[in-house]
Amino acid sequence: MRLLIPLGTRPEIIKLAPVVHALAAGGFELRTVATGQHYDPALTDSFFQDLTVVPDVRWNIGGDEAQRVGEILTLAFREIAGQRPDAVLVLGDTYTVPLFCLAARRHGVPVVHLEAGLRSHNEMSVEETHRRLAAAAASLHLAPTALAARNLRSEAVAEERIRVVGNPVIDVLRTFGPPRRPPAERTGVVLTAHRPTNVDDPERLERLIDLAVRLGAEVGPVTFPLHPRTRSRLEDAGGLRRLQAGGVRLLPPLPYPDMLAAVAGARVVVTDSGGLQEEASWFGVPVVVLRNSTPRWEGVEAGTSVLTGLDPDRAVAAASLFRTPDEQRRVAAEPCPYGDGHTAERVSELLADPGVVELLRLREPASPPVAALL
Repeated sequence: MRLLIPLGTRPEIIKLAPVVHALAAGGFELRTVATGQHYDPALTDSFFQDLTVVPDVRWNIGGDEAQRVGEILTLAFREIAGQRPDAVLVLGDTYTVPLFCLAARRHGVPVVHLEAGLRSHNEMSVEETHRRLAAAAASLHLAPTALAARNLRSEAVAEERIRVVGNPVIDVLRTFGPPRRPPAERTGVVLTAHRPTNVDDPERLERLIDLAVRLGAEVGPVTFPLHPRTRSRLEDAGGLRRLQAGGVRLLPPLPYPDMLAAVAGARVVVTDSGGLQEEASWFGVPVVVLRNSTPRWEGVEAGTSVLTGLDPDRAVAAASLFRTPDEQRRVAAEPCPYGDGHTAERVSELLADPGVVELLRLREPASPPVAALL
């Protein structure tokens, strides 16, 4: 099977790296495309290097958001028309995913969606729209958890097209990450924020600055690796100086091994990131989520993460509770709900299964489905 795999952002590079390696070892013919959605080298280059993924094609796109989206779609159409892969394998919910889904289906190429079925139920989330578009386009839905699979079934996705495989980020952590650290050896807070809803609005950015300083004063030393967008907004608002004056340790985007070491060694992670919720869970570190919803409800249900929105009072209170010895031990003892570290192997085995491959054949029905007649 000839597979086309687009990688748009840092999380896609991380999560797809073990899948790319497993598929290559399984004899699949692969073509990987770095779409340039994350166009800052600080967010891509070190990750390709650390995870030993060398894209076959790298696109250099520019302009504002609308121009970048349009260019990715245009290039995706040309790529698929020229290469004619047997299937396109996409992961997650970035712009790259629905754009490649549209291009693939336009050219009669089936789509395999990895990390399928996540739902935040947040109507304000563009990523939620991307996830639902991918569900409409995909012929095979590789869900990370049983909850994600239930979400797909509730949306009338056929049972035979759903497989629960885990999340491949856990593969990376199992083989590439540092060892878990006992709670007594952890210290401080790792803080990240990058979502436009949190950093582009001046009022919410002020709340973020207040939160960072208060975490340092009331919970523990704060390490704050800055996404390029976040740094830019803070510079414009004079926030960098205020954070430094408040004792917050500001860093550039960290190489992946360094970021994992920081998370593993923290008592609490405070973030608006989705991937960090999974990574912290693997290390047994509690998470305060600076959002009011999340597609990763498993951690909320287990009590290892809590949703506070960008509310400094609620976030500081949650972090203060999580740092207590009893809560540290409780969270550390909870199993990671997002996978066992063998997702890539399952994906490779599934795509080598003739019965699964048959599901990827696109057909026009000979007669209307029964449901359409009711």
